[in-house]
Amino acid sequence: MDKAVTSPSLAELVAEAETAANFLKALGHDGRLTILCHLHGGPKSVTELENLLSARQAVVSQQLARLRLEGLVSARREGQAIFYSLLDPKVAEMIQLLCRLFGHPAQDRD
Repeated sequence: MDKAVTSPSLAELVAEAETAANFLKALGHDGRLTILCHLHGGPKSVTELENLLSARQAVVSQQLARLRLEGLVSARREGQAIFYSLLDPKVAEMIQLLCRLFGHPAQDRD
């Protein structure tokens, strides 16, 4: 296969560089990345995330707000609880890649 046909042009990469950089910045905080890893397993309430992260509600809510602003997660209310889930499919792909690179490859073989 011709490399020029399958690879994006330099101009296309430059045009998307800001979008990619913003995506990576959102994932570049350990707290936000940890939240996304937990959400990769399915929707979680704020309380569940607080417990998983051993963090205060204010800290978790601040990181979730940033992830919502970036369009990476969505929220839905069920009674008093708010549940968050992954919104952008690129996040799931990135989490899987990070697991292969840094995590436990055996978990990725399912």
